[in-house]
Amino acid sequence: EAKDGGADCIETYVFWNGHETAPGKYYFEERFDLVQFARVVKDAGLFLILRIGPFVAGEWNFGGVPAWLHYIPGTVFRTNNEPFKSHMKSFTTKIVDMMKKERFFASQGGHIILAQIENEYGYYQQAYGAGGKAYAMWAGSMALAQNTGVPWIMCQQYDVPDHVINTCNSFYCDQFKPNLPTQPKIWTENWPGWFQTFGESNPHRPPEDVAFSVARFFGKGGSVQNYYVYHGGTNFDRTAGGPFITTSYDYDAPIDEYGLKRFPKWAHLKELHKSIKLCEHSLLFGNSTLLSLGPQQEADVYTDHSGGCVAFLANIDSEKDKVVTFRNRQYDLPAWSVSILPDCKNVVFNTAKVRSQTLMVDMVPETLQASKPDQWSIFTERIGIWDKNDFVRNEFVDHINTTKDSTDYLWHTTSFDVDRNYPASGNHPILNIGSKGHAVHAFLNNMLIGSAYGNGSESSFSVQMPINLKAGKNEIALLSMTVGLKDPIMNGWELALQV
Repeated sequence: EAKDGGADCIETYVFWNGHETAPGKYYFEERFDLVQFARVVKDAGLFLILRIGPFVAGEWNFGGVPAWLHYIPGTVFRTNNEPFKSHMKSFTTKIVDMMKKERFFASQGGHIILAQIENEYGYYQQAYGAGGKAYAMWAGSMALAQNTGVPWIMCQQYDVPDHVINTCNSFYCDQFKPNLPTQPKIWTENWPGWFQTFGESNPHRPPEDVAFSVARFFGKGGSVQNYYVYHGGTNFDRTAGGPFITTSYDYDAPIDEYGLKRFPKWAHLKELHKSIKLCEHSLLFGNSTLLSLGPQQEADVYTDHSGGCVAFLANIDSEKDKVVTFRNRQYDLPAWSVSILPDCKNVVFNTAKVRSQTLMVDMVPETLQASKPDQWSIFTERIGIWDKNDFVRNEFVDHINTTKDSTDYLWHTTSFDVDRNYPASGNHPILNIGSKGHAVHAFLNNMLIGSAYGNGSESSFSVQMPINLKAGKNEIALLSMTVGLKDPIMNGWELALQV
């Protein structure tokens, strides 16, 4: 579907915590079969951009970094720290060697044309001080030393080492410029929608705006543009990060979570891709000229030695349609749109004019009949701790340092006696819970008395719950829960309850 939509290349992350489940223990089976995925891309006749990271973000649990790395003594994430760099280099080398063995790199006659190290580190580098700068330089140099024979890129990295290309991630990258004028202008992430967090509305980006951003990018000298993501997906198991990223990772992508084309977005972008490819010779070999057509209207014109001429007429006024004159001809330009003229005369595409069909998809429940009679077993799960994995403390413990991210759940239980005269006193106690995240269920004497949780913007929360105590023994059980781990900054995490 991507190829049919006009794509030439597939980008993929490589998820470190999915592949290295313990130090030196690797997993490349089933949906983590990276070689098979790369082979499918090759067999489809598409290029591949391999985003090794190995920190990837991607709204993936802990940004793709293995939780076990947090417990390697002396480790500080993503800075000039020897334990972190050692494990990062080992994993990067492992992935590169696998691709070399299959002869997948373009230098070997394969289809991998770019490789990426780190991801969007420029957002955080300053927080690390001198160690951040040193780490960024080390990461780029380490990648170059892998000798892949293809260029290495670093996203949103403004001070990359020589021979590493810095790239853009954003909704719009037409004004982006690489560090060196000799480097290609690459857009690694054009966001056709956005991820969804629990409790928030479903994000949507109009196809007209996506097309506008792409046309502007290539009109301004862009070389490579990638949609993040072109195909929506699903966060299976406990892979959703965040916190509070939903299981669905549909992203309002041109191809939805279920592999269905999203109309009109998919078709509108297909027509855009077709139109840009009509211009490729002049874009590759021509010289560009910028012409003003009005206060917020302009033309990017490319001419080559063979007489070819390509023009991108842009109206960046977001409210008013305009009529412009270009080479003694008049052209209608809707607000916030680009018209593509592969011969500098005829408009083959305007980003604001959607000509494809619109298709609305509804989820329809369906009654399924079992092929054989079902045999259901029902049981009531006990409240609190009831297996052998328990210990006693006179304080609350950090959730993640206790579970080591092996589960989302951690029980805290306690019991206390209440004087038999207490219920008659008229006092009504309050259970106060403060948490650094992410959610909690509270039980009193095996009965649920309330729940509380944070959100995607603020994971910490506090809640007050009125409780009715009984004479004699009372038991409180709190089920602390995580809902995906945020990207690792510095040396990790901290989640705990306070009552």
